[in-house]
Amino acid sequence: MSPARTLTSSRTLPEADDALDELLRGLTDSRKSIPCKYFYDEKGAGLFERICAQPEYYLTRTETIILRDNIRDICAKIGKGCVLAELGSGAGEKVRLLMDHLPSLAAYVPIDISAEQLGEVSRALHKAYPRIPVLPINADYTRPFRLPGFTFPHSRIVVFYPGSTICNFTPDEARAFLKTLAGLCGPGGGLLLGVDLKKSKSELDAAYNDRAGVTAAFNLNILEHVNRIFDAEFRPDLFRHHAFYNDKEGRIEMSLVSLERQIVPVAGVRIELDEGESILTEYSYKYSIEEFRGLAAGIFETEQVWTDKAQRFSVQYLARP
Repeated sequence: MSPARTLTSSRTLPEADDALDELLRGLTDSRKSIPCKYFYDEKGAGLFERICAQPEYYLTRTETIILRDNIRDICAKIGKGCVLAELGSGAGEKVRLLMDHLPSLAAYVPIDISAEQLGEVSRALHKAYPRIPVLPINADYTRPFRLPGFTFPHSRIVVFYPGSTICNFTPDEARAFLKTLAGLCGPGGGLLLGVDLKKSKSELDAAYNDRAGVTAAFNLNILEHVNRIFDAEFRPDLFRHHAFYNDKEGRIEMSLVSLERQIVPVAGVRIELDEGESILTEYSYKYSIEEFRGLAAGIFETEQVWTDKAQRFSVQYLARP
């Protein structure tokens, strides 16, 4: 049997005008915002890898422990001969745990907005797992896109969505996105995802305000990324990182606060900011297991939930009826 090959990455990124319109809508709203997907240029991806190594940032470390400790049960749920599609594949580290125990995968489909990292990771995984076809898609998965037509035999499609990224959506947005994922999986498909759980405010605040300042640098880098791709003139030195847990809403709110009154040109549009005014860059909601089960109800059935001993984080397998 000849080794499976890595196909050239297909691209389903939004048109530039659509992306600019989305950005300007956020920056001219009553509460200014920048979509969190713009965290992930090459520099931002590297900074996020450093965040994951910070002692305060428990999410990645805890999710990896859960995957390792329960890998046989998790892979039994995924089953044999499936197509595994990963949203926001990033550095591709967690999926290796699955691929090590799923030798019969029909294909692995990494989907990521960062073309550079997607190419590097796809080539590395193709080399490490030559019998598993790697079919990368360069896409903004928050916008409509399609999986390639699979002409080879496969049992079903399972979407892998780690990192608690589902929690960056508001609950209404998350439910709408779960409906999209149900369509992506198709009948009989499944969804394996990470969901961060509720815990003390002090622990959550510390996780998004590490003492080394890596999260602050990651947050400020979004301005540099926007500057490059949208002909903007943000000065990161005129902003400070701010993140806190809003207990009432059950979410981390991360933003950039203007240090002075300023006007920032963005693609020829003047964005006015008062001193102390903030630009929202990310929400990160926290759920109880029952809250998330209710959120997914009617779209997916929650078949199994794995947590760490302290129940700080969960990995969940949801099945489409």
